[in-house]
Amino acid sequence: MEAEPLGMFLDNASVLDVDRGIINNVYIQQHFDAFSVTIAVLYLAVCIVGLSGNSLVIIAILKLDKMSSATTVYIFNLALADGLFMVGLPFIAIQNFQDQWVFGGAVCKLVMILDGINQFTSVFCLTVMSVDRYMALVDPLRFARWRTPKRAKIIATLMWFISLFPVLPMAIHFSADYGLCTVDPHVASDSWWLAFLSYTFVLGFALPFTIMIVFYTALVVTLRNARQTSASLENHHLEKQVTKMVVAVVLVFGVCWLPFYVFNFCSLHQMDLVLDFTRGFEFVVLLSYSWSCANPILYACLSETFRRHFRALLCPHKSSPTPCERDTEGYVLHDTNTPGVSVLA
Repeated sequence: MEAEPLGMFLDNASVLDVDRGIINNVYIQQHFDAFSVTIAVLYLAVCIVGLSGNSLVIIAILKLDKMSSATTVYIFNLALADGLFMVGLPFIAIQNFQDQWVFGGAVCKLVMILDGINQFTSVFCLTVMSVDRYMALVDPLRFARWRTPKRAKIIATLMWFISLFPVLPMAIHFSADYGLCTVDPHVASDSWWLAFLSYTFVLGFALPFTIMIVFYTALVVTLRNARQTSASLENHHLEKQVTKMVVAVVLVFGVCWLPFYVFNFCSLHQMDLVLDFTRGFEFVVLLSYSWSCANPILYACLSETFRRHFRALLCPHKSSPTPCERDTEGYVLHDTNTPGVSVLA
């Protein structure tokens, strides 16, 4: 029998031959070696950085920006999903460290469902933001009615609702009856896992990644053409800023999530999963979680607006910025007198 995939599209650690009730096709260390301790420390670090960074983004938006634009509505929901995504990380880390689930079946289902909803919402938010950036920087007047905070809140609500559907199999089939928080073995045939991984890969990576590349590429091309028709230094600066954003967002998303799906699909065809493979999977799971704590860092590096907000929160006595009272997102490409505008907010 082929081995079951290493968990699912979210997390988990080991492969079970649950029909026999034992872990028998993965070599598991029975003592806490240096690798296990290192991974546990890294999980803790990612959790702390992710929670604190995304909490800072949420506070900055609520206190200083008050979700006054469509972009900050999406960033707020992205930070909320990323922050909640971190909540399940300690549970997964403890399971990986102890090679067993000790929190009961109800918590298992709850953690899996919340992780799934927050993961998909986070990816959907980033995808919608790529479309929003294109509309904001290419033709803000034409798309103005689609980029109001009210419409953005409706779209964000729909994203949370839609994220419920891909995680329904977890609500139905996941349990802790066999020592680990995993799917019921009477349901998880090879074909079931293949179908499950395939549609989560398409919805959670392939389709969003493609949309991001298409819209960000169109944005960069449009800005480059605008620079060629205008010698404005402002156009050149904006093009460079947007290009950096595109490369950073797409590269970070791809690096953090592609290895996870590659390992899951490879595990479908592994008869015996050796220690190096399972350790590699633990690392790519950690890498996928680290994406949620990378987003606030991208804001701080790429958005002058958020840098001001972060400084106001962390060092209030050194800076006294005022809330954004004007729309900083609109940018008419052929207006050479338009002041600089942030590519994120």
